[in-house]
Amino acid sequence: MRFLKLLGILALLLVAAGAGLYAWVTSYLASLVPIEQPVVFMVEQGSNLRTVARELHSRGVIEHPRLWVWVARAHGQASRIHAGEYEVRPGATPATVLRQLVDGTVVLRELTVVEGSTYRDLRRALEQHRSVRKTLTGVADEELMERLGAPGEHPEGRFFPDTYRFAAGTTDFEILRQAHAQMKARLELAWKNRAADLPIDTPDEALTLASIVEKETGLESERPQVAGVFVRRLRLGMRLQSDPTVIYGLGEAYAGNIRRKHLRGDTPYNTYTRAGLPPTPIALPGEEALRAATRPDDTGAIYFVATGEPDGSHFFSATLSEHNAAVRRFLARMRQRNSQAPRQQ
Repeated sequence: MRFLKLLGILALLLVAAGAGLYAWVTSYLASLVPIEQPVVFMVEQGSNLRTVARELHSRGVIEHPRLWVWVARAHGQASRIHAGEYEVRPGATPATVLRQLVDGTVVLRELTVVEGSTYRDLRRALEQHRSVRKTLTGVADEELMERLGAPGEHPEGRFFPDTYRFAAGTTDFEILRQAHAQMKARLELAWKNRAADLPIDTPDEALTLASIVEKETGLESERPQVAGVFVRRLRLGMRLQSDPTVIYGLGEAYAGNIRRKHLRGDTPYNTYTRAGLPPTPIALPGEEALRAATRPDDTGAIYFVATGEPDGSHFFSATLSEHNAAVRRFLARMRQRNSQAPRQQ
């Protein structure tokens, strides 16, 4: 009988010890990690949780690495962690850190592609981004477009300007694939909802027109009016006479100032010397420019010129005399501004 009592007492002690251990482990997993600043770390492909635990312990994140790994194994999570770049912030717990690794909640980097930038600008930004894995060095544009499923397609204008968020190590091709798919979808939607009787026949022409609209004005409210001017000129058989197309045609020869000789020098993109649209887009147009090109605001204007205001707005005119008067106002404003500018000693 005494032996049975001892066994009972021992069993109670074991239960109490187990309950205490469980309570302590539970409390530990819910406790805040002892850091005051965010800690960023990499989990390499093929790393095991024990290796990760050692690094986190050395960096002051995980106080009991063996216990942390044991808990993960007990719950079948140790083999389910994902590679990538992670960030642990103050306020995290050992349990939430483990959850990050199992869910693959990696740090997302950003690349912003600005509306009106060019394909070359985009490629350069990808090459310079430290979190992008470079796989396209030396790959020709023709080969890239073939890989994207668009053989023979000129790359200019074909990538949607947006902010792309991605995990470190994402390839340059994958980001371009996303941007290309986005532009294709946005262009298809804009073309589907286009106005009737446009003087453009294909989505490609709409994309080219949208790129010119994008470069001509930074004001969202003006884009339908600018598109309307160019659409009306196309209907009348007038040349577009768009400075940004001339600049694009100059390429590296453009030094920052457009001159009369540039307007007279013929290139496939010079809409002063050639009628109709240029052969390709001249930039990456955003959604508003796509919408404006396919649903322009035809007010009857066939001219526009900058007002000289800081907002980048324009005067729109239906006749040459109105346009010439607007040009004179612009030049007078520029002269006044220059006269008021402080002179350098």
